[in-house]
Amino acid sequence: MLYHIYEAQRALIEPFSEMAEAASKLYGNQHMLLGQMPMAQRVSASFSLFHRLGKDYEKPEFGIRTVPVDEVAVAIDERVEIDKPFCELRRFKRFSDDPPTLEKLKLQPPVLIVAPLSGHHATLLRETVRTMLQDHKVYITDWKNARMVPLSEGEFHLDDYVNYVQEFIRHLQSKYGNCHVVSVCQPTVPVLAAISLMASRGELTPLTMTMMGGPIDARRSPTQVNDLATKRSHQWFENNVIYRVPHNFPGAGRRVYPGFLQHSGFVAMNPDRHATSHWDYFQNLIRGDLSSAETHRKFYDEYNAVLDMDADYYLETIRVVFQDFDLVNGTWDVRSPKGKPERVRPQDIKTTALLTIEGELDDISGSGQTAAAHDLCAGIARRPGDHFEVPGAGHYGIFSGRRWREQVYPRVKAFIAEYPLPAGPQAAAPAARPGRAKPQLKQAA
Repeated sequence: MLYHIYEAQRALIEPFSEMAEAASKLYGNQHMLLGQMPMAQRVSASFSLFHRLGKDYEKPEFGIRTVPVDEVAVAIDERVEIDKPFCELRRFKRFSDDPPTLEKLKLQPPVLIVAPLSGHHATLLRETVRTMLQDHKVYITDWKNARMVPLSEGEFHLDDYVNYVQEFIRHLQSKYGNCHVVSVCQPTVPVLAAISLMASRGELTPLTMTMMGGPIDARRSPTQVNDLATKRSHQWFENNVIYRVPHNFPGAGRRVYPGFLQHSGFVAMNPDRHATSHWDYFQNLIRGDLSSAETHRKFYDEYNAVLDMDADYYLETIRVVFQDFDLVNGTWDVRSPKGKPERVRPQDIKTTALLTIEGELDDISGSGQTAAAHDLCAGIARRPGDHFEVPGAGHYGIFSGRRWREQVYPRVKAFIAEYPLPAGPQAAAPAARPGRAKPQLKQAA
């Protein structure tokens, strides 16, 4: 019933939130009578804050229109390349009419970014994508909100996540010969499983895998997130955080871990920080510091936009990753699309290079949790530079912001560049359709 109560409350508050936005604009417009009243700016700021606290946050857009490549603006066409019931493989195809730039883009390596399925949308990695597009062909897993997936599409399990990742890797390999994989936070575990299974079968594995801030071994330096999972039983999670989607969504009746519960957990980890941020937003509006206010809006438009996770996937992740530690204990069996259980053996990976990245101040994935991948991947030779702890960086700082751009990305870029695609022809581009030629931007994948 909690989900239904939440939806009823949201439906009740939403009209008042919209009216508060309108009132904020009326009091904030100095050309209107209300805007000339005493304390109008403070009243406008109060209504604006109420609107922000009460509004419904929908999934944001990536909104990447161009990226600079050697000071040339390259156009980006965002498209869905593979559409699965619970995920889209999203591609950011690059176009240029500058011949030298075009040739450079064609030679750059393909990268699959596996985004977290842990409450936020893949757009949380917008800056990761934008930065990597300067030097790579970029694809990303864009996970769907489970409340929008009809029951007819079936359930979604952790095994399905692993199988999706393998399918996406094979897709890039079929186009380019091979690829590189970058996983951020939660997907480090299923990505390591996916590549391990491919190696155990004798399949071609990606050239590199970069793992950033993920719970490979959640026993190391446990955080509040880890403590919650270990102190509560599996049955407690099933009884207390799993609800059915209300009737007003396509996925009505689906058992999910609601996004609003995950968001509440995020806020509860740092309540003082969020309260201060909203107070600063209010003060910035009063002072007329519109730039700082807009920065606040952009962050919380992303942070407050959450998605539901299928109950089976969520509960299995809690058990496998945070309670039984199946990956590090060598006891994890993943069921293939054909229904065959296969043991995850990271030690079978021989031809994929590994880079791990952690934030010194990460309060979600503690120190050493990601670096544990090196111990599991005994078949990969380890070098001193294959693990990087980012000084002063929290969880989000390793894939977004100044530290990502100035400290992390240069290392990721250099690491990927060490392992070029094998020599040979790239996948041929499809032949142009007959008909009258139209002037178009030349393209590079």
